[in-house]
Amino acid sequence: MTRLPFRFLALTSLITLSTHLCAGDILLEDHFERQESNDAKEDIGNGWSTNSRTRAAGNKQADLDDGALYIYRHAVADHGVSVVHEAAFKDAKISLRFKIGDGDELGINIADMNEKSVHAGHLCVAKIRLGKLTLVDLKTGRMDLGMREKSQAKTLDAADKKLLADKEKSFPIKLDADTWYQLELVIDGPTMTTRIDGKEIGAFSSPGIDHATKSRLRLAVAKNAWVDDVMIERTK
Repeated sequence: MTRLPFRFLALTSLITLSTHLCAGDILLEDHFERQESNDAKEDIGNGWSTNSRTRAAGNKQADLDDGALYIYRHAVADHGVSVVHEAAFKDAKISLRFKIGDGDELGINIADMNEKSVHAGHLCVAKIRLGKLTLVDLKTGRMDLGMREKSQAKTLDAADKKLLADKEKSFPIKLDADTWYQLELVIDGPTMTTRIDGKEIGAFSSPGIDHATKSRLRLAVAKNAWVDDVMIERTK
């Protein structure tokens, strides 16, 4: 058997890796144009999962309905709904259509389950309500394990509270309830920029957003939300 030089093998591996990690790669595209095999069970398909088993006693909280994804919190749930898809990137453009009702909130939450300095892999999130958009660095803010422990113990001091306040930024918006909108969230280094229907709403920069190994998209829903036409495109 012919043995190839180590440097050749290493270069070959690098070239192979680079063909799989390219700017412009579509990491996820889903238009939800399908039906569940059993409507009584939660079966989104296409790589999606939820926290319904652990947080809602297994009750259904996500439904494929008329070519869109309807997410709703069950009455027995002890936590908001999290609808999850794996997608590995550092910088990306995340786009989707959504609609929410009065008092509802939809979060576009980015995580890395291998990051042990934070609770549940939380890195950053864009939270959308009818009247407000909030961009949050979770990694170096409230999901940092030390900071979270202080918060739960109610021992945050003035410096801690100022740090947490500096880890997020809110922007006023005016959305109509139960109306479809197009969302675009761009993560570029330490900056998140959000557009709704093509109009830039706001941008926020913070170190935790620049985490190098993002690997999970969570659609976080407080009450109810509709989502469609989800796409993640790697930009770097």
